[in-house]
Amino acid sequence: MCLAIPVQVVELLDDDCALIDADSARKEISLALVADVAVGDYVILHVGYAIQRLDEEEAARTLALFAELAQTP
Repeated sequence: MCLAIPVQVVELLDDDCALIDADSARKEISLALVADVAVGDYVILHVGYAIQRLDEEEAARTLALFAELAQTP
């Protein structure tokens, strides 16, 4: 099973890398698989790689579902 999560790009770095925010945690990831990513964009993150751009509305819905699941006993 694979898990990929939406994250927001907060800074573009050298060598097709970016700094992302994932629920207030910052991490450096690779953008080598996705073109034309800008600061503020949401991407789907899997094993340290952005694998797809995601619009803000879809990212918000997905993150809300993850938050809801985290609260379920």
